[in-house]
Amino acid sequence: MDFLKKLKEFNKQINDLESGIYLGEKRYKEIYELNKKLEAEIEKRTKDLETANRQMLTLQHILDMMTASKPISGVLNAIVNSLQTELGYLHSCIMRTFIEDGKQYLEVIAHSDDDFSSKIQLEMNLPLYEARVSYQGTEYYDNYLKNNKIYHTNNFSECLYNFLPEINPENLDQLFKNTGCKSCILIPLTTDKSHYGSLVILSKREATTDAEIRFLGLFARQIELAITISNLFQAVKSQAISDPLTGLYNRRYFEDFIKKEALRANRQNQKFSIIGLDLDYLKQINDKYGHNYGDIAIKTIGDVLKNNARSVDIAARIGGEEFNVILPGIDSEGAMIAAERIRKAIENQNIPTIGKITASLGVATYFEQTDDVDELMELADHAMYQSKHDGRNRVTLAKPTKEISWQEVAFNTFMDILAKHRVPLESEVSDNISKKLETLGINNDGLYTISDTLIKLYNPNYTLGNTKTKVLLANSLAKRFDLPKDKIDNLKVAILLYDIGNIMIPKDLLQKKTPLTEEEKDKIKSHPMIAAREILEPISGMNTILPIIENHHENWDGTGYPNELSGEQIPLESQMILLIDAYFALQEPRSYRKALEKESAIEVIKGDAGKKWNPKLVEEFISILNTEDF
Repeated sequence: MDFLKKLKEFNKQINDLESGIYLGEKRYKEIYELNKKLEAEIEKRTKDLETANRQMLTLQHILDMMTASKPISGVLNAIVNSLQTELGYLHSCIMRTFIEDGKQYLEVIAHSDDDFSSKIQLEMNLPLYEARVSYQGTEYYDNYLKNNKIYHTNNFSECLYNFLPEINPENLDQLFKNTGCKSCILIPLTTDKSHYGSLVILSKREATTDAEIRFLGLFARQIELAITISNLFQAVKSQAISDPLTGLYNRRYFEDFIKKEALRANRQNQKFSIIGLDLDYLKQINDKYGHNYGDIAIKTIGDVLKNNARSVDIAARIGGEEFNVILPGIDSEGAMIAAERIRKAIENQNIPTIGKITASLGVATYFEQTDDVDELMELADHAMYQSKHDGRNRVTLAKPTKEISWQEVAFNTFMDILAKHRVPLESEVSDNISKKLETLGINNDGLYTISDTLIKLYNPNYTLGNTKTKVLLANSLAKRFDLPKDKIDNLKVAILLYDIGNIMIPKDLLQKKTPLTEEEKDKIKSHPMIAAREILEPISGMNTILPIIENHHENWDGTGYPNELSGEQIPLESQMILLIDAYFALQEPRSYRKALEKESAIEVIKGDAGKKWNPKLVEEFISILNTEDF
């Protein structure tokens, strides 16, 4: 009995052990399966995270490129290459849709560099960038792209055949098979609220996920943003260098280009020429027919220059009725022929209402008359002005001037003032400015810089760079009144020096915030006489310039100072300086008022026409501000 009892107990223990082993094995299997699922989920999540990270990096790459100064073609090619390499697609490209002569076309504007690109270009027998397909639309285009919907298909050969009809469908099928293409995704691109084209993706995967489609939609928005930014940049760039009325380059671009052309000419020891051109009798056209017809005449000149220029020539509207043309590689003989051709073409124009128009032209050549760019432009300008004085509607070749230039007069005057300490500057300050002037040399920009530097010493509100604009404004204004070259040159020197007498007046008085006493007002009013008599009169070559500076605060109605002149008694050059000085002063802040905007400054000037300034001068001055690049 005891044996049987023990046997039963042993058997029970064995059963319990087997049951425990079974339950343990079952639990182990459950844990194992759970771990496998967890590992698979972790792997999937890791892959999703890696994909999301690649997508974020790709988008960041796009944003970095868009904010960099790269051409749009380079940005778009980098974008599609990022999409193809970083996200594992077989091929990607951007196709633009456009209409020309009533027909719809497709063209590739960017594509990834891959095996598919190489093979399809062999099939087409031309680079993808040169492919231009006449395209009448399909269900894919009409139902998806036009409606801004992403289209995915595994029937890619049928889909792409509509985009590449000149390729044999069998060859397309074989190409897709050889490259492992399983599906095609078309993502519409929209700019300026209209259909632009498509982002085309060829994938090695048959299916797409919702997350992938969402990402591609986001990716397409980045491409659209890149295209929009590029279009805006090009528009702004075009506006920055172009004259809106004529479509020619503007003064700013011309001045930059001619400096580069001079560097090229020096390297290659090659001549180039400038044609200076001025429309004759613009004021009479404006007065008789109105400014709209004056604009038509100016635009006509622009059209003539476009039609008569070589592809390498640079034609620019410098301001108002004045134009310049750079002729690279052309000597004076060739430039005179080109100028005469332009003159005749202008003379042959017949504008409705206005009738015939003419122009006066001047020619100057680098290395023949001068090897200085600033002087070259001056010589062309002087030759053109000579054509006007000789009867207009003619071409004059510039001659090298043996007379001292206005730049030399201004340079020598500045050097004399600084070297002989004619103004109360600390020796160190005076010496530093002298060294700066010597380094800059005798050229327009150097003289403008020194004038700005001196003005800033007594006027902390002064805007650096205004001297150059003042000289250019004065030059344009003087031409409106047919001032001869020598008077224009004197005016330019006077613009640089007219306010130098302010250095002799204490700073605390010039910048005083409380009302001035009569004695203080008289002291400030003395600065024109100080400039003319105490600082400049002892310097040689100043005799013709002194009256301009001495009288630049005389008002048209006789209420100015220091000599209480009125009307035509005031030198015209002095009137011009007073007007130009007031215009810029109104746009600087003062202790008793804020700086005025350009429009407000013009209104103040209009209000004082006939009081402070010559009404005709105001009319021409405002016309220049409204029509020229200032």
